[in-house]
Amino acid sequence: MSSQTTDRRQNASATATGVIDEEKTRDQAGALKEDRETLVKLFHQMLLIRRFEEKCAESYSLGKIGGFCHLYIGQEAVAVGAISALRPDDYVITSYREHGQALAKGISADAIMAELYGKATGCSHGKGGSMHLFDREVNFMGGHAIVGGQIPLATGVAFAAKYRETDQVTACFFGEAAVNQGAFHESLNMAQLWKLPCIYICENNMYGMGTSLERAMSFQDVAQKSCAYEVASEFVDGMDVLKMRHATQRAVKRAREQSLPTLIEARTYRYMGHSMSDPGNYRTRAEIEKYQERDPVKTFARTLIDAGVMTDADIADFEAQIKEEVEHAVRFADESPEPETSELFTNIYANPID
Repeated sequence: MSSQTTDRRQNASATATGVIDEEKTRDQAGALKEDRETLVKLFHQMLLIRRFEEKCAESYSLGKIGGFCHLYIGQEAVAVGAISALRPDDYVITSYREHGQALAKGISADAIMAELYGKATGCSHGKGGSMHLFDREVNFMGGHAIVGGQIPLATGVAFAAKYRETDQVTACFFGEAAVNQGAFHESLNMAQLWKLPCIYICENNMYGMGTSLERAMSFQDVAQKSCAYEVASEFVDGMDVLKMRHATQRAVKRAREQSLPTLIEARTYRYMGHSMSDPGNYRTRAEIEKYQERDPVKTFARTLIDAGVMTDADIADFEAQIKEEVEHAVRFADESPEPETSELFTNIYANPID
């Protein structure tokens, strides 16, 4: 049966109002038993994603990036925490808001920025752009533009891993709007029925484009929807990178040892619009500022400083290193060549037609 580990309705209310209770504080203090190397790496990845996305916004405004561009600012803790619990050979598949997951999975900032610029050196050879990053080398199985379209694909990847007996786990990221799609329900049913090692991670930022969760979903506790399929589930504070890491570790253990799926609802918040073309008129400035008080990057930095893991000087050093890494990615993208016109006819069929 579903392992509902918390009273999600109460937790969702607390998270939504930005309340940090004593239990959370105790949990966080205990969580810092992670080794320093792990903690520093988590922070580095979150800060890299934040600064990379800020540079993407700047490049988009300059006309360097074409098409749609969906930024991950505010949600960094979800991708970093979850992917840190995976092995390098595990699979990740996600939606169109995937720059953060791609960086966390190991695709270089150079290759991602070049892809956003539509250059031949991009991770998808300039053919995918912002919404369709892909890298077979790190088992990053792409961003997908169709809402919920990646969920059955993830289920198939998990089936393949089980069939080959590799003990690899598949992590699938999607927004809460995808939960209303039939593919979500079909996939959870199939994953439990066939006992597939898949972790379904719902990044619930409470808005599907410009429509609030309350206006689109009759029953809003996403994690509890797993009950219909007897899938284990957990509600997690998606603004806390360590809580995300530990929840995913539990799901990974279940997947590897029992070949069972898990649904994780990560309650989070995006600080930018749905895409760069979205003015965000459906939210108030006060609402955004309320969630910025729980900024996952700034909160984790303060936690590490308070725990003596890092100093202000350490963080300043990281800022300088990451600034150079991101600036290098921009230079690399700028200087990279456009794809050859012959690329229009490659990667269309598995067996090319002469």
